[in-house]
Amino acid sequence: MLVVQKYGGTSVGSTERIRVVANRVQRVVSEGHHCVVVVSAMGHSTDALVDLANELVPRADLREMDSLLSTGEQVSASLLAMRLIHLGCPAKSLTGWQAGIETEAVHGNARIAAIETATLRSLIDKGIVPIVTGFQGIADGEITTLGRGGSDTSAVALAAALSADVCEIYTDVDGVYTTDPRVVKTARKLDRVSYDEMLELANLGAQVLHPRAVENAKHFAVPLVVRSSFTEEEGTKVVAMTENRMEERHVVTGIAFERQVARIAVIGVPLEQHGLASVFSELAEHGVNVDVIVQSVVGEATVDVSFTVNEPDVERAVDIVQGLKSKLGFARVESESNLAKVSIVGAGMISNPGVAAQMFVTLRDANIFVQMVSTSEIKVSCVIPAGAVEAAVQALHHTFVDANSEVAVSAN
Repeated sequence: MLVVQKYGGTSVGSTERIRVVANRVQRVVSEGHHCVVVVSAMGHSTDALVDLANELVPRADLREMDSLLSTGEQVSASLLAMRLIHLGCPAKSLTGWQAGIETEAVHGNARIAAIETATLRSLIDKGIVPIVTGFQGIADGEITTLGRGGSDTSAVALAAALSADVCEIYTDVDGVYTTDPRVVKTARKLDRVSYDEMLELANLGAQVLHPRAVENAKHFAVPLVVRSSFTEEEGTKVVAMTENRMEERHVVTGIAFERQVARIAVIGVPLEQHGLASVFSELAEHGVNVDVIVQSVVGEATVDVSFTVNEPDVERAVDIVQGLKSKLGFARVESESNLAKVSIVGAGMISNPGVAAQMFVTLRDANIFVQMVSTSEIKVSCVIPAGAVEAAVQALHHTFVDANSEVAVSAN
């Protein structure tokens, strides 16, 4: 069996933690399995590197920033390889480019384009454990990084390229929960969850897995397991919908939430100017991620449109939209911060009408005002005041999860 294991920053955050990881890897090998390991940078070392750059320059060159940040994972990989060799387990650390990870030519948030597996397969065949730096690759001879959650993405991509039997994501939590246990004490760890549900939850604020990793796992049918490197407990399996026996599941799988949400409203956009296309195209070109969108027709000639962005992006987004005012002729731009988004997710929603209504009733009974709503086949999201997010999550968990004996998934 070929196992790909990914260890996050907390899992390799000290030499003592690296000893524990090495023992776990050695045990897999001693059981007769092949193992490929992907590591993140130790603890908060990436943040420390960013802080160093910020002390020197207000805005670092992206090429040099990738070169700097890629060193964090190299430290983890080399130290883990040293420890394994000391234990008598052959190992070799590899940078992303040495492992054959090729990306698009974008610094800071590149996507993996291809993986040349010859080097990895040669090491595996010789009984050597490759220790691969996550979060990075190469494009046109230049080091690139994959952005937030990049080590998860590296691990899943390697598992797909190598046709691994399983990809284990080790973190500081012991699996995927119905919501954040720090917010709801009755939150439960799930045995399994579907790719689709996990992808929605990851996109809606759950931080157990990065959305790109889940998306790739679903596309290439990579079996995923989320486990803790701090315990020996079984984790949560992320599987195909059919494996998850959708028809036997409860309607709502879990509750996710996201803080630091802001709303922007563009008032009086002339219909004949195709203003909406211009607004959202301009925001996309400037890299502003837009989430919930609500349009309302206020007359025969104009519309109002509201949308959400991450709170740190709100000032920049307002400036971008304001720059289109003379071209599009809309009346004004308004913005509001201190908002949050709470979402219920579950494959059972597809065949169960009335879930959204029940969500609205629950929030109403908790005296929580809903400002915007977004839906899909398996989720309903509501934008609410930031100060009400914990009360909303607790109320929704009580309504949709606590009353049932079986459920599934996680939160922020």
